[in-house]
Amino acid sequence: MQPNAPPICSLCQRPLAAGGTGTVCTVCGMSVAAPLQPHDGIHVSGGRRVRVDAESVSLESLQSLVVASMAWWQQQLHHTDALTRQNAAEAIQQLSQILASLSQQLAQGRDVVKITTRLPQVRRYPQHCARCGAGNREEARFCRVCGAALAPAARRRPPNAVQVSIAACTDAGRRRTVNQDVVQAEHLTTLHGDTLTLLIVADGMGGGQAGETASTLAAGTVRAELLVHMTQSIPPTDTAWQAALRTAVQSANTQVYQMAQSDARYAGMGTTLTVAVLIGQRLHLAHVGDSRAYLCNRAGIADELQPAHTRPPAQIVQLTVDHSLVARLVDIGQLTPEAARTHPQRNIIYRALGGQAQIEVDTQSHALSHGDLVLLCSDGLPIHVEDHQLAELVLTAQPLAARCQACIAAANAQGGSDNIGVVLAQLTATGTA
Repeated sequence: MQPNAPPICSLCQRPLAAGGTGTVCTVCGMSVAAPLQPHDGIHVSGGRRVRVDAESVSLESLQSLVVASMAWWQQQLHHTDALTRQNAAEAIQQLSQILASLSQQLAQGRDVVKITTRLPQVRRYPQHCARCGAGNREEARFCRVCGAALAPAARRRPPNAVQVSIAACTDAGRRRTVNQDVVQAEHLTTLHGDTLTLLIVADGMGGGQAGETASTLAAGTVRAELLVHMTQSIPPTDTAWQAALRTAVQSANTQVYQMAQSDARYAGMGTTLTVAVLIGQRLHLAHVGDSRAYLCNRAGIADELQPAHTRPPAQIVQLTVDHSLVARLVDIGQLTPEAARTHPQRNIIYRALGGQAQIEVDTQSHALSHGDLVLLCSDGLPIHVEDHQLAELVLTAQPLAARCQACIAAANAQGGSDNIGVVLAQLTATGTA
């Protein structure tokens, strides 16, 4: 809860007029007995893990997450503010309905539920077609999707024959007075002359100074850890890069957790963290929470498991998985993706830095092609702007900084209910604009 945030109408979700009586919303006319304040994301990890594999979600672990979320809201029933208590009661009612559905399925003997929505596999093959962007096996002479010839020179393009443009920006949004998002985008050079690009988005939780401290500390720790790696040797493989990122994020978690435990001012603080490293034509990711990483390309992103010619490849693909309650409800078909964007419990996340001494970190690596654009963002962007709109905003001819600002403007125009952090990096062939 942020005491200095502008009050919000509980009906139309618009900021109440400053200096007003506080009894009537000037936008919709709703009677307002007490102003509703926007609150931070609710981190209910506490050692609980939602078991998710490539095919299914554990109903028992998902049930535990709902129970933990209800316990958090039950504490809010004792808040001094009447509207906070009312919101808590409504949240408990909503969660009770979810719990009843999960319990019924467990009673029927179902322990796991098949995932109905899956993120696509992106470019598992190393050789990429200049015409359509599809991945191909290393020895391929022709593209398996569009049939274009794969020139030997292109197939053996040196890993550093690309240039990376970057931009980053953040905004408090329309309803927050404190910005807890931290964004970073920079090029780093090793002692051996190798160049890599580091991208970071961290979305702090805990209210005011605590959330801002958590995100700043986490981002700074990851950067420092990776700089140490760079003074030694560059990880030679995808596995080694993922291990290095996992270690860096674990160190960041330790720093945030220890500060939260040792200083009462920061008790309960936490942060999401999404980190990307681009080196040559490889992308390495580490991720905790509900910030996101996307891969975009105007020519389309080829899905290696998708049969050729069945449908046009998407121009934007979400690479990370949201560690949130609503994301898992979408997985098992209880919510549509559209409903999840505005669901009242969308701010409940079960994995974030700072909540426990050890954290589980998602890591992955992907091949990149010329024209690819990597987008990192906090959840303040996708809760207001749908994926196809994001693609339209970032796949333009404008400078990257202008595209970042366009994303923020779109989120604010459609509500701006949270801080908005955006980081962009785009690959182009060396010598091209």
